[in-house]
Amino acid sequence: MPDILLVQPPIRDFYLTAKRTLPYGLACIATGLEKAGFSVEILDALATSRSRDIALPENMNYLREFYGRADRSPFALFHRYRHYGYSFEHLARKAAQSGAFLVGISSLFTAYSGEALETAQRIKVALPSCAIVMGGHHPTELPESVMQCPEVDYVIRGDGEHAAPQLARALRDGRSPLNVPGIVLRAADGTLHISGPARLDNLNDFPLPATHLIRHRHYRRGKRGSAVVVASRGCPMRCSYCSMRRSSKRTFCRRSLTSVLAEIESAVGRDSAGFIDFEDENLTLDRRWFAELLRGITSRFGNAGLELRAMNGLFPPSLDDDVIAAMAAAGFRTLNLSLGSSSPKQLKKFQRPDVRAAFDAALASAQKYNLQCVGYVIAGAPQQSAADSVVDLLFLAERRVLAGVSIFYPAPGSPDYRLCESQGLLPTDFTLMRSSALPISHTTDRQQSATLLRLGRALNFMKSLLDQGAGLPEPQDFKTAVTLNPEDRRAVGVQLLRWFLSDGQIRGVDSRGKVYRHNISIALTRRFLDGLRQITLRGCI
Repeated sequence: MPDILLVQPPIRDFYLTAKRTLPYGLACIATGLEKAGFSVEILDALATSRSRDIALPENMNYLREFYGRADRSPFALFHRYRHYGYSFEHLARKAAQSGAFLVGISSLFTAYSGEALETAQRIKVALPSCAIVMGGHHPTELPESVMQCPEVDYVIRGDGEHAAPQLARALRDGRSPLNVPGIVLRAADGTLHISGPARLDNLNDFPLPATHLIRHRHYRRGKRGSAVVVASRGCPMRCSYCSMRRSSKRTFCRRSLTSVLAEIESAVGRDSAGFIDFEDENLTLDRRWFAELLRGITSRFGNAGLELRAMNGLFPPSLDDDVIAAMAAAGFRTLNLSLGSSSPKQLKKFQRPDVRAAFDAALASAQKYNLQCVGYVIAGAPQQSAADSVVDLLFLAERRVLAGVSIFYPAPGSPDYRLCESQGLLPTDFTLMRSSALPISHTTDRQQSATLLRLGRALNFMKSLLDQGAGLPEPQDFKTAVTLNPEDRRAVGVQLLRWFLSDGQIRGVDSRGKVYRHNISIALTRRFLDGLRQITLRGCI
């Protein structure tokens, strides 16, 4: 029976990217607790393929007009709202069986904070003797909201591996945890004591994450394991939509090369990892350090056939031809490039530099070394023009890159969150602060945001046809009462594309093959098609 149980709650959403849910943060906290002499278990609700359809929350009913019908075409977005992971009852039962005196619950994203709080409530009923502490980005930014839940005894703001052992020792020894870094607790008079975020100044002070506590079997990629590595923390940039620098007051800091390489060696040797995702906020910022890291990986693991990825995104100006060559040699196959926007006016609002030239240079080098690329743009932000987002899509259309459209959501602690708050644009509920909920309706309304998402799907389908050597089909007038074979997704996509190129309507196909119209902005799709006729569309390879 463990002293401490660390819990990753389930998630409720339209989709789940399983390879990004590995509980790396909990493993980092666990290693600090084990170093302090505590026995620890990780209860990962997402370490299972279990999922089930659940009713769409009432406050999301407005999404039915955009996601309401199933679509078997390549232009499909979302349809089914699901509970991913083990049930709350299962978590409560496992917690009760553990008998842990301290239960730590991860609450990384505000949109899923409800699941974290329900996990706390269920566990407290099943194991009333335990103390419950919650950590992660959401409680770091909004501790008052979390502490409104009476089942949550404490919040740790900031770096949990620094603070959690001190909290555990204080509770075990019967001492007040008032001096624990980052602690939030209720004072005797009912008021909250809120500390500033805990910060781990030297990332090499703690041993490697306790990945032996993770259920790696669930996180396999094909026949090999997968792993997450965070080689640095923080980011010096001041992007308006991000709270990273402002929330922790952290400047950019990186781990030693020895430490990072040792972690990769552990992942490859002990956990059989063949896929490693670097989840750094700005992995390549220190180009010289990153180049040395790549040389170390190539030298030590060159024959291991590793696939490396930086799914959090790469800042194009930090890349050059030598770095990208070294990335290819080390095992990178895809570059996730952060463009933000191609509009100088919008980039000024985002407080981001114009990276178009660096983006193009990175694409050229990536093609040279046979790397695929995904280019990410943000749409639907407050004061952002939907027409500018169409221009962003056309910018990606004429380049050899897959289009990634990210619908803006307000991140607590960011300048854009405060902007939305001041202008009355914040969603009415935390559950709506996610891209899939199309949370902001301002200068880009929800219909336009949904249209931009579908245009991104249509664009990528067109690119795939070019990569297959098929070319684009000729436009064709739509004929009513048409039924398509929903089992042949490519053929369905080609036919829908013919009609789209003719009239700008984006259609779907249900499970019976019936064709129907999606709720889209025809003005935006026609603007996109007009622009497409004036450029040279390119595939991704």
